[in-house]
Amino acid sequence: MNIRKGTKADMQAVLDLIRELAVFEKEPDAVVVTVADLERDGFGENPLFYTFVAEVENEIVGMALYYYRYSTWKGRTIHLEDLIVKEKMRGTGLGSALYTKIMEQGKADNVRRIEWNVLDWNTPAVEFYKKSGAKVLEDWDVVQMDEQGINEYLTNL
Repeated sequence: MNIRKGTKADMQAVLDLIRELAVFEKEPDAVVVTVADLERDGFGENPLFYTFVAEVENEIVGMALYYYRYSTWKGRTIHLEDLIVKEKMRGTGLGSALYTKIMEQGKADNVRRIEWNVLDWNTPAVEFYKKSGAKVLEDWDVVQMDEQGINEYLTNL
Protein backbone atom coordinates (compact mmCIF):
# COMPACT_ATOMS: atom_id res chain seq x y z
CA MET A 1 0.00 0.00 0.00
CA ASN A 2 1.28 3.45 -0.94
CA ILE A 3 -0.41 6.68 0.11
CA ARG A 4 0.67 9.84 -1.65
CA LYS A 5 -0.53 13.29 -2.65
CA GLY A 6 -2.91 13.11 -5.58
CA THR A 7 -1.85 14.52 -8.94
CA LYS A 8 -3.73 15.90 -11.91
CA ALA A 9 -3.17 12.58 -13.68
CA ASP A 10 -5.05 10.80 -10.86
CA MET A 11 -8.32 12.67 -11.32
CA GLN A 12 -10.02 10.06 -13.52
CA ALA A 13 -9.42 7.47 -10.81
CA VAL A 14 -10.62 9.97 -8.18
CA LEU A 15 -13.81 10.57 -10.17
CA ASP A 16 -14.35 6.80 -10.46
CA LEU A 17 -14.11 6.57 -6.65
CA ILE A 18 -16.53 9.49 -6.24
CA ARG A 19 -19.01 7.68 -8.49
CA GLU A 20 -18.58 4.48 -6.48
CA LEU A 21 -19.31 6.43 -3.29
CA ALA A 22 -22.45 7.91 -4.86
CA VAL A 23 -23.72 4.40 -5.57
CA PHE A 24 -22.91 3.33 -1.98
CA GLU A 25 -24.78 6.37 -0.65
CA LYS A 26 -27.79 5.54 -2.85
CA GLU A 27 -27.35 8.63 -5.05
CA PRO A 28 -25.91 7.12 -8.26
CA ASP A 29 -27.08 9.97 -10.50
CA ALA A 30 -26.02 12.84 -8.22
CA VAL A 31 -22.43 13.23 -9.45
CA VAL A 32 -22.13 16.02 -12.01
CA VAL A 33 -18.47 16.93 -11.48
CA THR A 34 -16.14 15.97 -14.35
CA VAL A 35 -12.46 15.11 -14.67
CA ALA A 36 -11.97 18.55 -16.23
CA ASP A 37 -13.61 20.17 -13.17
CA LEU A 38 -11.35 18.23 -10.81
CA GLU A 39 -8.23 19.06 -12.81
CA ARG A 40 -9.12 22.76 -13.00
CA ASP A 41 -10.28 23.14 -9.41
CA GLY A 42 -7.58 21.08 -7.73
CA PHE A 43 -4.52 22.06 -9.70
CA GLY A 44 -4.83 25.73 -10.65
CA GLU A 45 -3.08 28.72 -9.14
CA ASN A 46 -5.34 28.62 -6.08
CA PRO A 47 -6.44 24.99 -5.60
CA LEU A 48 -9.88 24.53 -4.10
CA PHE A 49 -9.05 21.06 -2.76
CA TYR A 50 -6.24 18.58 -2.20
CA THR A 51 -6.17 14.79 -2.31
CA PHE A 52 -4.32 11.82 -0.97
CA VAL A 53 -4.61 8.65 -3.02
CA ALA A 54 -3.99 5.08 -1.91
CA GLU A 55 -2.43 2.68 -4.38
CA VAL A 56 -2.15 -1.08 -4.27
CA GLU A 57 -0.24 -2.74 -7.11
CA ASN A 58 -0.26 0.55 -9.08
CA GLU A 59 -4.07 0.85 -8.88
CA ILE A 60 -5.71 3.75 -7.05
CA VAL A 61 -8.11 2.04 -4.65
CA GLY A 62 -8.84 4.85 -2.21
CA MET A 63 -8.68 8.57 -1.75
CA ALA A 64 -9.26 11.39 0.70
CA LEU A 65 -10.28 14.81 -0.62
CA TYR A 66 -9.97 17.80 1.70
CA TYR A 67 -9.87 21.57 1.74
CA TYR A 68 -9.25 24.39 4.17
CA ARG A 69 -12.01 26.36 5.89
CA TYR A 70 -12.04 29.11 8.43
CA SER A 71 -13.95 28.90 11.70
CA THR A 72 -14.84 32.12 13.50
CA TRP A 73 -14.27 30.22 16.74
CA LYS A 74 -11.22 28.11 15.88
CA GLY A 75 -9.44 29.75 12.93
CA ARG A 76 -8.05 27.56 10.16
CA THR A 77 -9.62 24.10 9.88
CA ILE A 78 -9.63 21.22 7.44
CA HIS A 79 -12.84 19.88 5.95
CA LEU A 80 -12.56 16.26 4.88
CA GLU A 81 -15.04 16.15 2.02
CA ASP A 82 -14.72 12.45 1.25
CA LEU A 83 -12.70 9.44 2.29
CA ILE A 84 -13.43 6.65 -0.17
CA VAL A 85 -12.13 3.09 -0.38
CA LYS A 86 -13.12 0.72 -3.17
CA GLU A 87 -15.54 -1.89 -1.92
CA LYS A 88 -13.11 -4.73 -2.64
CA MET A 89 -10.51 -3.05 -0.39
CA ARG A 90 -12.70 -2.26 2.62
CA GLY A 91 -11.53 -3.90 5.82
CA THR A 92 -7.87 -3.94 4.76
CA GLY A 93 -6.75 -0.95 6.83
CA LEU A 94 -6.61 1.30 3.80
CA GLY A 95 -9.34 3.63 5.12
CA SER A 96 -7.56 3.90 8.46
CA ALA A 97 -4.32 4.77 6.67
CA LEU A 98 -6.01 7.54 4.66
CA TYR A 99 -7.71 8.81 7.82
CA THR A 100 -4.34 8.90 9.60
CA LYS A 101 -2.83 10.81 6.67
CA ILE A 102 -5.54 13.49 7.01
CA MET A 103 -4.90 13.75 10.77
CA GLU A 104 -1.16 14.08 10.09
CA GLN A 105 -1.86 16.83 7.53
CA GLY A 106 -3.98 18.69 10.07
CA LYS A 107 -1.24 18.38 12.70
CA ALA A 108 1.42 19.59 10.22
CA ASP A 109 -0.78 22.56 9.27
CA ASN A 110 -1.54 23.41 12.92
CA VAL A 111 -5.27 23.41 12.29
CA ARG A 112 -7.50 23.51 15.34
CA ARG A 113 -10.16 21.19 13.95
CA ILE A 114 -10.77 18.62 11.23
CA GLU A 115 -14.41 18.11 10.35
CA TRP A 116 -16.49 15.97 8.03
CA ASN A 117 -19.99 14.57 7.57
CA VAL A 118 -21.08 10.97 7.90
CA LEU A 119 -24.44 9.44 7.05
CA ASP A 120 -26.20 8.23 10.20
CA TRP A 121 -26.94 4.83 8.62
CA ASN A 122 -23.24 4.22 7.87
CA THR A 123 -22.77 2.48 11.21
CA PRO A 124 -19.27 1.07 10.54
CA ALA A 125 -17.96 4.56 9.72
CA VAL A 126 -19.71 6.18 12.69
CA GLU A 127 -18.29 3.55 15.05
CA PHE A 128 -14.80 3.88 13.56
CA TYR A 129 -14.85 7.66 14.00
CA LYS A 130 -16.13 7.43 17.58
CA LYS A 131 -13.51 4.80 18.44
CA SER A 132 -10.80 7.10 17.02
CA GLY A 133 -11.85 9.86 19.43
CA ALA A 134 -13.90 11.95 17.02
CA LYS A 135 -17.13 13.52 18.24
CA VAL A 136 -20.27 12.87 16.21
CA LEU A 137 -22.35 16.00 16.73
CA GLU A 138 -25.88 14.66 16.98
CA ASP A 139 -27.38 18.03 17.93
CA TRP A 140 -26.35 19.74 14.67
CA ASP A 141 -28.14 19.38 11.35
CA VAL A 142 -26.42 19.76 7.99
CA VAL A 143 -28.05 22.53 5.95
CA GLN A 144 -27.62 22.85 2.20
CA MET A 145 -29.04 24.94 -0.61
CA ASP A 146 -28.80 23.22 -3.99
CA GLU A 147 -28.56 25.01 -7.34
CA GLN A 148 -32.32 24.95 -7.92
CA GLY A 149 -32.96 26.28 -4.42
CA ILE A 150 -30.44 29.10 -4.89
CA ASN A 151 -32.12 30.12 -8.14
CA GLU A 152 -35.61 29.96 -6.65
CA TYR A 153 -34.58 31.94 -3.60
CA LEU A 154 -32.98 34.69 -5.68
CA THR A 155 -35.93 34.76 -8.11
CA ASN A 156 -38.38 35.18 -5.24
CA LEU A 157 -36.58 38.09 -3.57
